[in-house]
This record gives sequence, structure tokens and C-alpha cells, in this order.
Amino acid sequence: MKGARRCMDLYELLQGHIAAFLLTLTRISGIFLISPFFGSMNIAPFFRVGIALAMTVVLFPVIDRLGVVTAPETIIMFAVAAVGELFVGWLIGFVAYISFAAITMAGKVMDMQVGFAIVNVVDPTSGQQIPLIGSFLYNLAVIILLVTNGHHMIIAALVESFRAVPLAGMEPNLSIALLLANFTGGIFVTGMKIAMPITFAILLTNVGLGILSRTMPQMNIFVVGIPMQLMIGIVVLSMIIPFYVLFLDVLFNEMYGNISLAVRALQ
Repeated sequence: MKGARRCMDLYELLQGHIAAFLLTLTRISGIFLISPFFGSMNIAPFFRVGIALAMTVVLFPVIDRLGVVTAPETIIMFAVAAVGELFVGWLIGFVAYISFAAITMAGKVMDMQVGFAIVNVVDPTSGQQIPLIGSFLYNLAVIILLVTNGHHMIIAALVESFRAVPLAGMEPNLSIALLLANFTGGIFVTGMKIAMPITFAILLTNVGLGILSRTMPQMNIFVVGIPMQLMIGIVVLSMIIPFYVLFLDVLFNEMYGNISLAVRALQ
């Protein structure tokens, strides 16, 4: 009788650990769906799964000490808990992705102003067509993120989420939706801040060309204007690159703060 009870207790203990391991793997897998660098389509799916599994094996002993996880009693309850864990990981990746979406939007605005609106390149990280300048700014931002160990900050935020939101403990609330709407609305503001120098330079160029066309009506303004916009756009872009790198430091610090706010909103 005692032996059967011990076997039953051991089974329940193993069941709880297995459930905790699978839920941990599910949350960690969430950042590989949309997060910058981690969610890149350049990384093969089986490799991303392997990285998620390796991270789970490394982090699980630490996470397991935070508290005992009661295994869901039914498959449906476990599926609901798994969806919640996947959402937590996805949320961290999505908040990080918002900053890079602002960079892509800034590139689109710059391309329209300079004259590269019809020139698109395929972004290998997302599989979508993005503007030429947007591709350059996006890839430069990813490089700066890796050089400054920004991906470590994303992983640290993921680990911190296990303390803020225990496994199978996420409860949906309205504040998450409001916070996501606020973060998404900031894409336009941040994108316009990045694109402002080139936008202002092209505006002054167009004003100068307008005055020139009034004083010299016989001159074909389109033949002169398009190459001039391209030249001024490239020159201004090369001049603002150092300031863009400094702005990325501010943008990434804001991104880390937004991730912390999103994690705390899940409590």
C-alpha cells in the first residue's frame, strides 16, 4: 500500500515537472515567432526549435525553483495554459518588433521623399518586400542590437517574465490591449522622428525647385529635380547615420522599458 502511494506521488511529481517543462518551452518559443533576430526567417525552423529547446533545458532548473506548477487536469486546460504561455512569449517579441516596425516605416517615408518608392527589395528576415532605405536602416539596427547585446536584454526580459507571471498563471485583462494599442500608435511618431531630416531636406529642395521653375519657366524642372532629390537624399542620409546610431540607443532603451511594462501588465 505504501509502495503504491509512493509511486503515485512520484508520478504526480513527474507529471508536474513535465507540464512545467512543456509550458516553459511554449513561452520561450513565443519570442521566436516575431521577435527581431530570433524570429528571422533566415534562421531555419528546426534550428529555432533547437535553440528554444536548449534555452528551456538551461533555464528550467531556475524556473522550477520559483514554485511548484500544478499540472492541468485535462487536455483542454493544458491547451488553454499553453496558449497563454505562447502569448506571453509572443508579447515580449511583439513589443520588441514594434521598434523595428517604426524603422521600416521611416524607411518607406524616406524612399517616397527621395524617389526610391518604386524600388523594393525582399527582406530575407521577414520574406516581405521592403523599401531600399528601409532595408538598410533595418539591417543596421539589427547589427547594432547584436553588437550592444540587445538580444541578451530580450532573453533577460523573458526570464523575468517567469517571476512576474508564473507558469499557467496568466490572466487576460483589458490593460494589455490598451498598452499594445499605445505601443502600436507610437510606430508613426517614432518613424517620423527618424525620417524627419531627409523629409525636411527634400521639402527645402522642392521649395527651391519651385522658385527656380517660376524664375526660369523654360527649364525642364523634372529633369533637374529628380537627380537633385536623389543626390540630396543620399548626402543627408550619409550625414545622419552617426546620429541614427545614437538614436537607436534611445530607441532600444525605450524598447526594454516597454517590454517591462508589458510584462508587468500581465500580472
